[in-house]
Amino acid sequence: MPTRRGALAALPALLSAPALAEAPWPTARPIEVFVPFPAGGGVDTMVRGITAQVATRLPGARFVVTNRPGAGGQLGFEANFNAAPDGYTLGAATNTAMNAISVERMPRYRPAEFTYIANVVDDPAAFWVHPDSPWKNLSDLAAAARAQPEAFGVGTAGVGSDDHILQLTFEEASGTRLIHIPYNGTAPTLRDLLGGRLPIGSFNMGEGITLLREGRIRCLGQAGPQRWEAAADIPTFREQGFDILGGSARGIAGPPGIPAPIRGALREAFREALSDPGFVAEAARLNLPLRPLIGDDYAAMMAADLASLRRLWTRRPWKD
Repeated sequence: MPTRRGALAALPALLSAPALAEAPWPTARPIEVFVPFPAGGGVDTMVRGITAQVATRLPGARFVVTNRPGAGGQLGFEANFNAAPDGYTLGAATNTAMNAISVERMPRYRPAEFTYIANVVDDPAAFWVHPDSPWKNLSDLAAAARAQPEAFGVGTAGVGSDDHILQLTFEEASGTRLIHIPYNGTAPTLRDLLGGRLPIGSFNMGEGITLLREGRIRCLGQAGPQRWEAAADIPTFREQGFDILGGSARGIAGPPGIPAPIRGALREAFREALSDPGFVAEAARLNLPLRPLIGDDYAAMMAADLASLRRLWTRRPWKD
């Protein structure tokens, strides 16, 4: 496994290239990081937190975050993908949004060709109910939905979101049909769930953990591969007999073709940052479920997610 020292030691070789001779990477200018969503959201929080840690591990590096929202994240993903592969442009990558867009339509990017640097967060998807709900677990919900098809609404952050995908996969696994109620984000979903106007909310564990601790909502199940430590008493979908994984993986990628020495240095810097005790503690404070994956491991996870979405699309195209 390459070390940070080895990756950084390779950088002087780049100085022989005419284009970089006067100012070696990463000192020539700031590294711009595109966030395909508005400031203040979960992806934005992740990017700002991790790049602050990485900057201290890349001598001379300065990171500038640029929010480029629009078309469900497509504009930001395209800006990153089509940038020059010189190490001065990176961007946030999210599994469901970035992959689902490429399944639904033909964006100006191809998910498999990004240079994957590091996954940072994997926030499990989950089903939530009001404390007064009669359902105590996923089996209760499935039984009620079988008895009354298309009678219960599921609030999500929008069509094709990881929240919506969780609903579709649960319907398949349980043999049920629920009513999709797309909202413009998680905040209005929470509003109606708390107000007793929405039977089921579908959103990430990190988005509901504070209200869960306050006793204002209950979680029927989390869709991660294992229980998140911050919600260790909430069983997974798989533990309850439903073979479902889902959530919002958020990481950093760059355009295709970033040179190997720069790619290696970035990956090693992110690897070190993600294991820093201070960052781990801050992530816990911000309710960010960490899932560090570097380089090829990250690319493999994204490829598997894309393949799963393509299979689902053939059975249940979510734009219909």
